[in-house]
Amino acid sequence: MSDFAAELIATAKYIATPGKGILAADESTGTIGKRLASIGVANNEDERKKYRTLLATTKGLGEYISGVILFEETLFQDSTSGKPISEIFKEQGIILGIKVDKGVQPLYNTDGETVTQGLTGLAERCKKYYARGARFAKWRAVCHIKDSGAPTQLSIDQNAETLARYGAICQANGLVPIIEPEVLMDGKHDILRSAEATQRVQAAVVYAMQRHKLLLEGILLKPNMVRPGASAKPVSAAMVARATVRVLQHTLPAAVPGVHFLSGGMTEEFATECLNEMNKLKLGARPWSLSFSFGRALQQSCLKAYLGKKENVAAAQQQLLIRAKANGMATLGKYAGDASASAAASDSLHVEGYTY
Repeated sequence: MSDFAAELIATAKYIATPGKGILAADESTGTIGKRLASIGVANNEDERKKYRTLLATTKGLGEYISGVILFEETLFQDSTSGKPISEIFKEQGIILGIKVDKGVQPLYNTDGETVTQGLTGLAERCKKYYARGARFAKWRAVCHIKDSGAPTQLSIDQNAETLARYGAICQANGLVPIIEPEVLMDGKHDILRSAEATQRVQAAVVYAMQRHKLLLEGILLKPNMVRPGASAKPVSAAMVARATVRVLQHTLPAAVPGVHFLSGGMTEEFATECLNEMNKLKLGARPWSLSFSFGRALQQSCLKAYLGKKENVAAAQQQLLIRAKANGMATLGKYAGDASASAAASDSLHVEGYTY
């Protein structure tokens, strides 16, 4: 392993600290534009800077957030006060991460399946990001569940291979890779189909990481929670928790320090409840920290409170802190609901075929 091994292990362990999780604020320019449009705000650099400054300057955020994933623009962007946004996060003890993939492209001769691009030039970009202060990275691979048989073995293998190659490049350049194999929850399939597909995907990813000799103590896994398709009959948070943890027990080595779930379009509140139920489980060995890496499920209420108005910044930051604290408590299995949460916490965040 590279000279970075000790730092990689320490970084991954810190991010996986019980009681804390990751704020995913890595929306691309197009995606954050959709978020801003939902509150009537224009998508330009000044407005993006204002919103990202709001996130970074939320006092007390570091009590519940150990890492933040940024888009490249944000890593090199100054706040409204002129201070780098990255430095404001770091002052709260929040480790900087960076999205490094270039998005999904069609995997031809399949039924709409995809593979993620971005390996070309990745090593050089990682060096640049490390010099700027980033210490972890994120790459999202997407698999689909369809009646036609997806995810196919071709899709699983291609995405597992690119995740492992990305991870090896990151580790060689000092960045802890977040390995994100997301099985999309579009469709009408039940939770058993979801569990079967998720297990196949995660097993292939682990095998690929082993072939590429990744330092497993220096990675973090960011999978989907196992739940029925968005158009199927919903199940309880406890059932989601049991199915999700059982898949991990069948696939993930104990050497991996932390699992940081994506929210996958669940409501803010339900995502928190599912995480809480996982950490309450007495279902055999769970050697990893079970935490969160939420974007929409941390920011929805914050955005709705903000509405692009300076006078609403404090209220928006309060909502962000409420969700961060709720999820921090859920990593300990101690979340009991919060009456001060915004009504937006129960709004559906599902977007079919979601892209960043």
